[in-house]
Amino acid sequence: MKALVINSSPHMDKGNTAMVLAPFLEGMKEAGAEAEVIYTRKMKLAPCEGCFDCWLKTPGVCRHKDDMAAVLPKLGQADIWVYATPLYVDGMTGTMKTFLDRSIPGALPFFEIRDGHNRHPGRVARKERGKIVLVSTCGFWESDNFDALIIHMKAFAKNADREFAGALLRPHAGALGAMSQVKGLVDDVFTAARNAGRQIIQEGKISPAALKTVSRELLTKEMYFENVNRSFQQTLDARVKK
Repeated sequence: MKALVINSSPHMDKGNTAMVLAPFLEGMKEAGAEAEVIYTRKMKLAPCEGCFDCWLKTPGVCRHKDDMAAVLPKLGQADIWVYATPLYVDGMTGTMKTFLDRSIPGALPFFEIRDGHNRHPGRVARKERGKIVLVSTCGFWESDNFDALIIHMKAFAKNADREFAGALLRPHAGALGAMSQVKGLVDDVFTAARNAGRQIIQEGKISPAALKTVSRELLTKEMYFENVNRSFQQTLDARVKK
């Protein structure tokens, strides 16, 4: 089974998003999957111009000659698409949205009715329905900050004719790195992410228990606010002194 992982964090493999994504990928690989990670920050990726060339002039081929040309065939071959993004202004990063926009050549211009809804058929026929998994982190304490992003990704999954197989969400992610330095404090979060990776490959789904543990409360809202505000104030004070 092949998984294509798109990480749109500007911090790539060093950020909070990677802290959740890394054990998830380990679990997938332990279960026998092939997983390739692509960082949008490293890509030359022009925005979609809405020219319809990829549908009508050069079917399946975008007018932009950039790194997306090499990625599109990989999307068609992958059984699982993993989209990893930090929460930016209630949604995904700009590069992730551009990536999704540029995946349009993978669809045909024609309309079909699928599940009672107007959709575009895919250009590549698949024997089995593929899956989509979301991995996201945010600095805010509450999990409902992910709601708009989840709605977007579920809609995208329907349009791509893929199953939305779950979301690994880590609110108040700013605390995760510091707490991971103390043995035992958040080990269960990383174990749950790894288990989720195994489950999506072995069982085709992720257990609610694993997702709940990945998102579990790390510390109270009041403690988190106090720690974050103190840290920012100390940074600002230090810069003023310079």
